[in-house]
Amino acid sequence: MPLIEIHLLEGRTKEQKKALLEAVTKAVHESINAPLETIRVWIQEFPLDEYMVAGVLASEKNKGKKQ
Repeated sequence: MPLIEIHLLEGRTKEQKKALLEAVTKAVHESINAPLETIRVWIQEFPLDEYMVAGVLASEKNKGKKQ
C-alpha cells in the first residue's frame, strides 16, 4: 500500500490541493501499477508563522504573496 505525505505551506485553495492529490495518485498508479484503492495520499500544511528558511519566517518573507 503506497503512502504518500506531501508537506506544503498553507495558502492553496481546495481546488489546487484536490488537483495535486489526484495528480499524485495517478502518477503512483501509473508508475508502479498500484491499484487505486491501495493508494493513500495526504497533505500536511504548515502555518506561515511556523516555518522558517534561513532565519526568516515564511509569513515575513512572503507578505502579500501567494504560495
